[in-house]
Amino acid sequence: MTRPFGLGTTSVRANGVDLGIESFGDDDDRLILLVGGTTMLSWPDALCERLASDGRCVVRYDLRDSGESTTLDPENPAYDLRDLVADAAALVEVLGAGTAHLGGIGVGGMVAQIAALDHPDIFSALTLVGTRPVAPGPVDEDLPDHDLAIMGALFSRSRPDWTDRDAVAAFAASGALPMGNDPEDARATAARIWDRTPSSDPAVHQANQLGMVFSRIDCAPRWRDRLGELDIPTLVVHGRADPFFPVGNGEVLAAEIPGARLLVLDDMGTALPQTAADQVAAAMLALSPLER
Repeated sequence: MTRPFGLGTTSVRANGVDLGIESFGDDDDRLILLVGGTTMLSWPDALCERLASDGRCVVRYDLRDSGESTTLDPENPAYDLRDLVADAAALVEVLGAGTAHLGGIGVGGMVAQIAALDHPDIFSALTLVGTRPVAPGPVDEDLPDHDLAIMGALFSRSRPDWTDRDAVAAFAASGALPMGNDPEDARATAARIWDRTPSSDPAVHQANQLGMVFSRIDCAPRWRDRLGELDIPTLVVHGRADPFFPVGNGEVLAAEIPGARLLVLDDMGTALPQTAADQVAAAMLALSPLER
């Protein structure tokens, strides 16, 4: 089925909101839908291009209050986690795909877990990157929490003028190494996020850069106890150097999702590096190979 969008960046209406999307590949190919964490740029260009080169239509999108999606008040969001889940399911329908391989990174991985649980008829495969099986806030006793020393140092820094593109990019670069990320990649991504922010409001810029809106939404009820219900091919990717959601979170996810494969990247922190595109793409494509 030809989908109602062309290649490139646009926005579509789904579940009563506008969602910013970018597509790669042929519209008629099998869909891989990538949930931003929170903006679509959490998913590297190189990975999207590699997946598309193997006969997939790849669509990455911005969550609400980020990028080119509907932005109202990131400091007081009038929606909850289940609304974001409904957005993902509705987007598949709007794109005319029927079913999709769903990917979620960071907080987007929380959206993806519940979407796969609640909509098994829509999502046929699942990739979870750098995420955990519980909502923001206190973690279960068997899960490793944020590295408090690193988080304390990062969040004690003076915040930049969020309306100053260069200052925001420099701020991102200065915090990259403690998070296990490449400073120049972080600088470039922050500048691109700044360029796509739909408002000059400092609070909106901050929300786009830090994804803090997720800590303000209602994520109840828990879903970890339901992970055993998942009956689709699943890949869990995690960085060994991730201090925000330490690798033990990925290990637990892979252990509690039946048949899940765990891929730990030694050179990855919180961000999926461009250099890992081929390895991650190969693992994702293996979940649902095309008939040749």
